[in-house]
Amino acid sequence: MDNCIFCKIVAGQIPSDTLYEDDQVIVFRDIRPVAPVHFLIVPKEHIATLSDCHDGHAALLGKMTLLAKRLAQEQGCGYQIAADGTQSGGYKTLYNTGPDGGQEVYHLHLHVIGGAHPWRTGFFRV
Repeated sequence: MDNCIFCKIVAGQIPSDTLYEDDQVIVFRDIRPVAPVHFLIVPKEHIATLSDCHDGHAALLGKMTLLAKRLAQEQGCGYQIAADGTQSGGYKTLYNTGPDGGQEVYHLHLHVIGGAHPWRTGFFRV
């Protein structure tokens, strides 16, 4: 897509703070983070929204989810349960879909947000 900012990042036309890249996805830090850890997992294929995905995208969506887990851990947000049962860490994953879902860039992307209680900010208040 000619006007898609994420397609331009995928093509290397716009720089990004890249955390990971392979033949299917690119992962970079959000330019307007809402938490200490905030990165986006973006497929290289232009898919406008999660609603545009079909059964053929199942492997890609699974890959994005498992990559979220791995990279969150690498960024210090991994969820852990200690031997005594206490829990620590964690992160939030989020797809914004469509205008009522808060989507601003119409290229599928998975937000991974971590740090101390990121859901308490106005962006994530439930």
